[in-house]
Amino acid sequence: MPQLASARIAGLTGIWRERARAMIASVMRTAAGLMLVLWSGAAVAAENGSGLPVPRFVSLKSDKVNVRAGPTKDHDVAWVYNRAALPVEVTAEFENWRRIRDWEGAEGWVYHSLLSGKRTALVSPQSKGKELLELRDKPDAASAVTAKLQHGVLASVKRCKDGWCRLTGEGFDGWIEQPRLWGVYPGEKVE
Repeated sequence: MPQLASARIAGLTGIWRERARAMIASVMRTAAGLMLVLWSGAAVAAENGSGLPVPRFVSLKSDKVNVRAGPTKDHDVAWVYNRAALPVEVTAEFENWRRIRDWEGAEGWVYHSLLSGKRTALVSPQSKGKELLELRDKPDAASAVTAKLQHGVLASVKRCKDGWCRLTGEGFDGWIEQPRLWGVYPGEKVE
């Protein structure tokens, strides 16, 4: 029992001392239980609605996705995406709504069912250069080139390991250095 509680009941005698000790012990158990409940509730709230990590990359499920100013249908539609499979980053969750960010940094809210866990990426969308980016046969800069892609090409991410990602799309399949992609985190492993 804490010393402060012992000091407060030191002046009591007999049965009153025992009752005071029992009451203090009961209060301390209740406080510990309450702290545990509050802590676990805060952990669940901090985790988010889906239980999945935030932030994370996902893709758009449909070729028409309304992006709203807030996490309800009462909020105005800020803009509409017209490209299925576009990678977006989930930056927050509120009930069944997800705040997403695109490669240009635009953020808004979409309903969870409009998003897919399928991993996609854009090839160097920030770059405006005209050089083509090489896909390799293996995750190695010395391996054979299987295709050359323009900046902004949308691809499915099949796997990422050791700083390289395997991409597939219409007419191409190969490995590219992970930092050249928007839709996967640096060093992230994708299976």
